[in-house]
Amino acid sequence: MFFSPRPQQPESAAPAPSRPMSGRTKSPVLLALMAGFMLSACATANNSPDGVYDPIEPVNREIFAFNDAVDEAVLEPTAEIYRDVMPEAIRNGISNILRNLRTPIIVGNQILQGDLEGAGNALVRFVTNTLGGIGGFLDPASENGFEFEDEDFGQTLAVWGIGDGPYLVLPLLGPSNLRDTVGFVVDSIADPIGIMADNQHVGAEYTISDSSAGALTARTETLEPIREIKASSVDYYASLRNLYNQRRNNLINDGAVSLDIPDFTADSGFDEDGALDEAAISELPPSILTSARSAERVENE
Repeated sequence: MFFSPRPQQPESAAPAPSRPMSGRTKSPVLLALMAGFMLSACATANNSPDGVYDPIEPVNREIFAFNDAVDEAVLEPTAEIYRDVMPEAIRNGISNILRNLRTPIIVGNQILQGDLEGAGNALVRFVTNTLGGIGGFLDPASENGFEFEDEDFGQTLAVWGIGDGPYLVLPLLGPSNLRDTVGFVVDSIADPIGIMADNQHVGAEYTISDSSAGALTARTETLEPIREIKASSVDYYASLRNLYNQRRNNLINDGAVSLDIPDFTADSGFDEDGALDEAAISELPPSILTSARSAERVENE
């Protein structure tokens, strides 16, 4: 029996052009592996009074000053107008919708952390609030005992044993560290709702509207705490650096961590009667600007 040779492509035939890869279609698993190698090699020696590794503090302070100037000029006045003009019920509804939209990211990270109970809680919240809460505008799930628990890939990396890495202040994004910055990038790329928006050619519009609404909501909720912290701090930068670190540790440990403010001497303005309320810190949402990432200072009982 004779076999016909496979037909050959003409030499002049050009290969089919490949479709450009969208930023959201790049493998988050590959990014996570790269992040693991990168972060595991980072030293975590403490070089600040609050024990936070901040090797590029002069650069971070410059970015912090820029972020704070933008906040004072744009975001804080806008947040004040938003608070004064928009009814509280509407503001709460917008905040609930933003939380509801984060459900796919939260569920994915809960599963990656091995927290199936937390993933189930998030799914129940999503179904309950979407169907019974007017698309997430209301939050009947919380009224029935299913409380909101935020998760992100930075927390997942921490659960996997990856250290913080150096402290960073990102332009317009505010306090972070190397691990959480990688987590933010992975969450942004892997966000299913963002991917669907990209497929409908409205990815940029979704990102801008979601980020803007999130920043405005977060800044509105922290108007008074930020003013109090800024007024009482000798070193506003050091105070927010410490509060960010405590807040992240609190989220990573699902609230099972003691929160207090160490004695900065000249680096902190909190007096001996000051204390941090753990519930207040865990409830404060992340922000796009520096001053929106903070925690509330309360009087000792």
